[in-house]
Amino acid sequence: MQNKYPQKPGIDFILKQAFFYWNKTLIFQLVFSIIYFAVFFTSIFFFASKYGIWEQNQALMEAFQESTQAYLQKAAELGTTENSRYFSYAFLGTIVFLYPLNLGFFKIFKKIDLNEKIELGDLFAGYSGINFFKYIGYFLFWILIYLMIAQTIILPFLWVMITLFVAPLMFFTDKRIFEAMSLNFKALRMFFLEVSVCMIVALLFKYVGFMLFFVGGLFTFPFWNAMIYSLYKTIFTEKN
Repeated sequence: MQNKYPQKPGIDFILKQAFFYWNKTLIFQLVFSIIYFAVFFTSIFFFASKYGIWEQNQALMEAFQESTQAYLQKAAELGTTENSRYFSYAFLGTIVFLYPLNLGFFKIFKKIDLNEKIELGDLFAGYSGINFFKYIGYFLFWILIYLMIAQTIILPFLWVMITLFVAPLMFFTDKRIFEAMSLNFKALRMFFLEVSVCMIVALLFKYVGFMLFFVGGLFTFPFWNAMIYSLYKTIFTEKN
């Protein structure tokens, strides 16, 4: 498999292509969101009850009514408890487990390019075989780095940029994490403007459905994957 960089595409072409993939798979966007949020909220509610998070929230509200200082003191106190730590682990485990669901869209979009029939099972391609552990291992590595730099302004944005194509490179070309990051960095140097603009558009569109009307967010929430695939397909050419 070789990766080559073609002539710079126009941003409008990349955007139109992303919206084309998204529009062609609206039913899968909806199914993705329903599954994602159903699993996420079921898990969070279960572990919140198991580790007494609701009671902690009640204690925080009471402290907040007393004073801001009392609230901050109580938050710091509860944040160090064993139950809070376990709940944080459960929260992290939930979003890591759900990550491979995004990769199913890469298979679906590829099938559209190949004019092949799309099936609902394609959405779960990221959970197939031993590769599942590779994908969750990568995302665990990704999210831990992100959480460490989340309080800074620029670093989270840069981290997203230099890892944007790692998942599709791992999925389509079986690259290792750091090999994929190296290819990602080379592509970013050549297509920085295109990637930056498309990222901003994807983030805005991803959440605009929730801001305008909640149900619409179920369709726009997975849009990020269509934008990544459109950028990946345009920047990287695959040849056996």
